[in-house]
Amino acid sequence: MDSPPLPQLIVIGAAKAATTWIAHQLRTRPDVCMPGPEPHYFSREFDRGEAWYRSLFADARPGQLVAEKSADYLAHPKAPARIAALVPTVQLIAQLRNPVERAYSDYCMLFRRGQVDGDVDRYLDGRRTTERRFLEDGLYGRHIRRFLDHFPQAQLKVILHDEIKRDPAAVAADVLHMLGLPPRVDGEAIERRVNDGASALVPLALRRLPAPVKRLADPLRGKPLFERARRLIARPVRYPPLSDDTRKRLADFYSEDIDQLARTLGRDLGAWTKPALAVQ
Repeated sequence: MDSPPLPQLIVIGAAKAATTWIAHQLRTRPDVCMPGPEPHYFSREFDRGEAWYRSLFADARPGQLVAEKSADYLAHPKAPARIAALVPTVQLIAQLRNPVERAYSDYCMLFRRGQVDGDVDRYLDGRRTTERRFLEDGLYGRHIRRFLDHFPQAQLKVILHDEIKRDPAAVAADVLHMLGLPPRVDGEAIERRVNDGASALVPLALRRLPAPVKRLADPLRGKPLFERARRLIARPVRYPPLSDDTRKRLADFYSEDIDQLARTLGRDLGAWTKPALAVQ
């Protein structure tokens, strides 16, 4: 019996740069096999072994493009070499967002989950933070260079978050063309936001209920009475604002790396060095 296939495409990150959006464009197509959730094989799950990784794609049908997305690959120091050793011809997609915005959005995601407190500067001020992911995941120049040490630049497609915001249909069409897939006609799917940080949530205490308790409610989800009750108690999340001082420190922290990235990609990233309001 043949082993399951390995991916022909990997979306490598960055986290909070619309990687879930591009995965949605691919995962909902019948000519793509892209299982979820993120396997994280080439980062934190590497000890599970190749057989486990292949098993994730066991449902791939002949003719389907096999793909996966794990947004932590971009910043993981060992991921490029591991990927190159197993699938040296794989196509890679990196999505990059203004690193100051990305850091703040990453913080907001964990705040929304109740994993960090409201002292935003404690997490994003480089002088104080012990959570290195918020700052170091946005050092794209360093991370992209590491991938280019193992892959030719032609195998790495870089998409800017600003391009997706400006014209998502054009970005989706470009990716599908690169992959040799027919264009998508579902405009609603292209425009749909995923992982929307503005949506309302039930109180944190309810979200922290043990999994067995949550599973009791699963049969009720989607039913009118359940959804009506959920809307009554759900509230928008109020995110702590990022101070001007910490925003400036972040901009200074990333300045040299942005210059390096611009040279590597041959692209103008000047918009990232201008003051801007970060969003979730």
